Amino acid sequence: MEENKKQKIYKIIMLIFVTALLTSLITTILVYNYVSNDKGNKYIDINSDNSKLSSEISRFKKIIDEYYLGEVDEEKLKQGALKGYIEALEDEYTEYYTKEEMESFEEDTLGNFTGIGIYMVKDTENNVIKVLTPIENSPAYSAGILPGDIISKVDGVEYLGEQMTEAANKIKGEEGSSVSLEIIRGTEVLNFEIKRENIKLNHVESKMLENNIGYLKLSTFDEGCSDEFKQKYDELNTNSNVKSLVIDLRNNGGGLVDEALKIADYMTDKGNTLLITVDKKQKEEIRKAKESKYINMPIVILINENTASASEILAGALRDNNVAKIVGTKSYGKGVIQEVLSLSDGSGIKITTNEYFTPNKTKINKVGIQPDEKVELPETVKNVLTVEQKDDTQLQKAIQKLK
Repeated sequence: MEENKKQKIYKIIMLIFVTALLTSLITTILVYNYVSNDKGNKYIDINSDNSKLSSEISRFKKIIDEYYLGEVDEEKLKQGALKGYIEALEDEYTEYYTKEEMESFEEDTLGNFTGIGIYMVKDTENNVIKVLTPIENSPAYSAGILPGDIISKVDGVEYLGEQMTEAANKIKGEEGSSVSLEIIRGTEVLNFEIKRENIKLNHVESKMLENNIGYLKLSTFDEGCSDEFKQKYDELNTNSNVKSLVIDLRNNGGGLVDEALKIADYMTDKGNTLLITVDKKQKEEIRKAKESKYINMPIVILINENTASASEILAGALRDNNVAKIVGTKSYGKGVIQEVLSLSDGSGIKITTNEYFTPNKTKINKVGIQPDEKVELPETVKNVLTVEQKDDTQLQKAIQKLK
């Protein structure tokens, strides 16, 4: 009972302490053009009167100094308190990054990092870390990690969904070193020992299908993927004269909004609406196609339950502009946009700033995109990443529609 009281007092102290820390840290904030729809960097000045808050903190600081038994790591307390403060918003996409985590985030956005090669998502309903998909030909892929696997432990330490960033940083490490994962797959508990490698993402996979149907699979929307998409399309078209196109967004968890919009721009008439965003003040911004249509042919988009965020933006933009039909299963339903704010000490906050809607003002958040034609994969398919084309009922339906 006494221990519970101490824990409550500690949490209250940390909550008040962190508010003052935020005020002192956020003097000037640089907004990176990573996950937002901004056209460039901008600065925001934040000022607030925290005299009352400072007084409260001073009172609790005295309590700590007088009664707390043991040494205090001030930096560790600060980082933990800041994380706790942001987590208290209870927004699954808003989180605080330490300086080291911010650097790691920037590396990931550029599509180059050392690890095992997996995309993860925080399952807030069950408070677990779920594998969205392993990166093709990565160590995780080769080891047999599958979409939907739950990562319960990293190197013997248990992690919950709310600790996904910490778990991700534990999974990364020096090239050539190994990490052990405990995976829950259905009723099974599996253990994997995986060697880390330098992961360089190939954002777009391309191939030709029958009847001059081009196939482009996007794994993510990291920086540069729109250029890679156009390059892969040009290669297919030069070599095989593409007549129609399948764009595979299955298991694509999203990324940079601007990259998705650039790809949508290739296939949409100049001036047409691609995306509508609304901020907390209900200010609406409409993003439109800036260039003349580059790709003009029948298109089918493949989606599934792991198609999220920027992938949903692309799918919604192309369907609402009558450019593409959608085949597969209902998408994830992440219809909010985050901006990444860099603080003066090198740390940062990824914060939800806008809700987005398709050009027809269709809501996506917590709803998802319904396909024009719902097609499930056969129950016999155990690994959606290695399913053979003849067993891929979703791809077969797309081919059938394009014939």
